[in-house]
Amino acid sequence: QVQLVESGGGLVQPGESLRLSCAASGFAFSMYAMRWHRQAPGKERELVAGIGSSDTSTNYADSVKGRFTISRDNAKNTAYLQMNSLKPEDTAVYFCNARTNFPHFRDYWGQGTQVTVSS
Repeated sequence: QVQLVESGGGLVQPGESLRLSCAASGFAFSMYAMRWHRQAPGKERELVAGIGSSDTSTNYADSVKGRFTISRDNAKNTAYLQMNSLKPEDTAVYFCNARTNFPHFRDYWGQGTQVTVSS
């Protein structure tokens, strides 16, 4: 049974930090690229950050570059999103996503975790 379980969300003030975790099970985690997406109320889901299966390549949305860092620990089957200098516009539900094209296309999603940045 494939599972992606996000944790670490919450309510923080502007400028503070949060670390999101995504615990994976039921598939070969190390073979999958991992991504974090977010969806704010009334807006489309957007890609925030991604990391390759081998942990050698990362990419970020322009809005989070320099503030967010994506990482993964293949030994723990877990991906992370370190979020620093949070802004009110970072408020959203954050979703973990695992994807591979080999040997077949597979795309898995977590249930999401709420991040609220407010003073």
